Amino acid sequence: MLLTLTTTQSPATDLGYLLGKNPARTQSFDLTFGRAHVYYPEATAERCTAALLLDVDPVALVRRGTKDEGFALSQYTNDRPYVASSFMSVAIGRVFGQALQGKSRDRQALADQDLPLEARIAAVPIRGGEAFVRALFEPLGYEVSIERYELDADFPQWGQAGHATLALRGRVRLCSLLRHLTVLIPVLDDKKHYWVGDAEIEKLLARGEGWLSEHPERDIITERYLKHQRSLTRSALRRLSEGHDDPEFRDVRRQREEEQLEAPLTLNEQRMEAVLGALRRNGVRRVVDVGCGEGKLLRKMVRDKAFEQILGMDVSFMALERAKARLHLAEASERQKARVQLIQGSLTYRDARLSGFDGACAVEVIEHIDASRLEAFEQALFAAARPGCVVVTTPNVEYNTRFESLPEGKLRHRDHRFEWTRAEFEAWAQGVAQRHGYEVEFEPIGPLDAEVGAPTQMGVFSR
Repeated sequence: MLLTLTTTQSPATDLGYLLGKNPARTQSFDLTFGRAHVYYPEATAERCTAALLLDVDPVALVRRGTKDEGFALSQYTNDRPYVASSFMSVAIGRVFGQALQGKSRDRQALADQDLPLEARIAAVPIRGGEAFVRALFEPLGYEVSIERYELDADFPQWGQAGHATLALRGRVRLCSLLRHLTVLIPVLDDKKHYWVGDAEIEKLLARGEGWLSEHPERDIITERYLKHQRSLTRSALRRLSEGHDDPEFRDVRRQREEEQLEAPLTLNEQRMEAVLGALRRNGVRRVVDVGCGEGKLLRKMVRDKAFEQILGMDVSFMALERAKARLHLAEASERQKARVQLIQGSLTYRDARLSGFDGACAVEVIEHIDASRLEAFEQALFAAARPGCVVVTTPNVEYNTRFESLPEGKLRHRDHRFEWTRAEFEAWAQGVAQRHGYEVEFEPIGPLDAEVGAPTQMGVFSR
């Protein structure tokens, strides 16, 4: 098992201080299941890479006994000594314990900073497919690369193995990256080599602090991490939900809060009709709805024969499941299934599946993206996918004063990262259009107030 951690933050060799391991020498550590070795394949001021090589002894594992039947004598020949699994998570905790806690004796200020980091993990089990891998890591802000292995290069018809090399890139604290890895590597493997009890809940909550409670896939992460033990899973989810909505209905409830606020204006209906009208006027036949949520707009598209191919994409697996039910895709004909598809994906990463469409819409989406990730959204949609027409809607924050039930200074939705004035939205949209060869027109949606404008603003981009 091999994990490498790379940074280009100058001087890059400070990575050694953060990990507590000297780049000038190789170090080895005894573990109950083998040995771990730390070395640096490269260590310059511009780029530094630390490698954690884990050598698992399967014979010793069987001889010393195990708490898990999956590692009995019959497991002498298996993938356990060679793939990233809970063994790697334990090794990270043992070898990089201080870094995992976010502590550095000599470079604490650096340990507290977001750094350009890349992690590469060889031979990761892909139990759930590539979409599941992306659903785990992309919401955390990583650019994800997956290199699948062929079972035999001489026999391509045998297909791909259930393992891959996984690369994660992003600006993140080193401790955050290590915590993500120690939790999500066993989740991908969907196995653990040791007995799981109440103490494992405490470990999950500690390493998941600050990110797991709001992760779109936190339920399945928790279930897999705790080896599908129902009582432990329920207990962990209950504690993760403290101060949050129920995990199963959190996003639905928040969306309904916003809809309830806007209900007297029938704004949601007006918004969908305005978007559909803009797509029709621009002759769109093949359309993708990024951030499709539960599929309310998709349902209207399905009923409109003007749209020959429809693709809905969302980062949330649960939202897509609700969209699938809303669209009755399980009972649909093969022809309808070919016309309407749902995929899981992030709005801020380039995705080849979005290419080839002549229209796209992002309805009440951009305000849910961190401002620092808007450029990535722009690159993914306008630079990479490049549909002929793009329709974007977002709240007009100036109109918020007209909602009597909305406290002053509050945004319409608890998950909104920002809400723009008309001038701010127009400045952003015109910049996007200029950078990518589009023209953009603006339309108000909802009742027009002479002083603060309409509640929703829409930009229609065309090439």
